[in-house]
Amino acid sequence: MSKFKKKKKGMPAVNTASLPDIVFMLLFFFMVTTTMRETTLKIEAPRLPSATEVKKLEHKSLVITIYVGKSKDPNRDGVGYNKIQLNDKIASADQVPAFIMASREKVSEAEIPFMTTSIKADKESNVGTINDIRLKLRDVNALKVSYSTQKGAE
Repeated sequence: MSKFKKKKKGMPAVNTASLPDIVFMLLFFFMVTTTMRETTLKIEAPRLPSATEVKKLEHKSLVITIYVGKSKDPNRDGVGYNKIQLNDKIASADQVPAFIMASREKVSEAEIPFMTTSIKADKESNVGTINDIRLKLRDVNALKVSYSTQKGAE
């Protein structure tokens, strides 16, 4: 018979001391990396046309987005698919140059040549409205234009 009795060892308890640190690190990570939508759409979400050759825009901070589509509030903005949204307001094609110039003031002089104007137009939008926007972009020398589409042949 042994002098010392052996104790039965069970599973040790899980150490949860570092758990709050891990939770706060994850929370901080998601707070830093998540971007919030900068504009509230006043037009219905555009149903983008489909295309077979699609290329992603690289520098999202240098992209100016112009939305074209049908207004969510036809009583206020009128009926039709020819509404243009610049930032958070419905505008006309004549207001596009001032919008581009204001966007250029927010970036450094060296980044202006790399700025791209993205037009997100609904399938049902009038081509004349998009052409009016293109002409106004040409007036302010904003010649890098991207037309947003969805991938896939229709």
